[in-house]
Amino acid sequence: MSLYTCDLHVHSCLSPCADNDNTPNNLAGMATLNNISIMALTDHNSSKNCPAFFEACRRYGVIPVPGMELTTAEEIHVICLFPTLDQAMAFNELVDSKRIRFPNDKEIFGDQLIMNGEDEVIGEEEDFLTNATEISLEEVPELVEKYGGVCYPAHIDREANGCIAILGTFPETPYFTAAELHDPENEEEYREKYPLLQGKRIIVSSDAHYLTDLREENFTIEIPDEPYSGQLVRENLLKIIGNRL
Repeated sequence: MSLYTCDLHVHSCLSPCADNDNTPNNLAGMATLNNISIMALTDHNSSKNCPAFFEACRRYGVIPVPGMELTTAEEIHVICLFPTLDQAMAFNELVDSKRIRFPNDKEIFGDQLIMNGEDEVIGEEEDFLTNATEISLEEVPELVEKYGGVCYPAHIDREANGCIAILGTFPETPYFTAAELHDPENEEEYREKYPLLQGKRIIVSSDAHYLTDLREENFTIEIPDEPYSGQLVRENLLKIIGNRL
């Protein structure tokens, strides 16, 4: 059992609202500079930069978690994390089939760059990624679990795309084992105001869209890690979040 420092909500240059400097290698390098042991790549409605991110993290000794920030039909953001790259990419194919497509206007929203492990651009996502999908909030936990992952509402203390801002409260259904805050100072207030948060794990993440958004002080969690492997740590992290360990 060891204490790990995590940032489980980070965007790469694939997300249109993120800076083009947020390449897989730059993110992995900044993780080491900020003493982040585990980092999840959670681009909007896509996991297509996760393979390059895994390659970059191997160079820097960071444990990568493949993921996605899914936008539901209600325009609520949900963090989806997976134990393996294959599971994340399979989920990505499902979400691709549920996206509402229209061309990305790069002049307004920004580039959507797909990269390889050397930070070379190998493609661009042509359709805008951040808009709502056809997947309802009610459907998300079962779909994510089908692919071996865990999920929880993102930045519930924000107005934009937070479940509380949109629904007026934290949902009783579907059931989530965790929730994300952007500001750790809001935890006590939110637990008191929304009783359904009692007993749920609160995860604090940067939601970094720029390299400078990454924090030196991050969320920490104790994870069983013997016999040590990055895969074991990743699996046990998700089991803890999902109350399966």
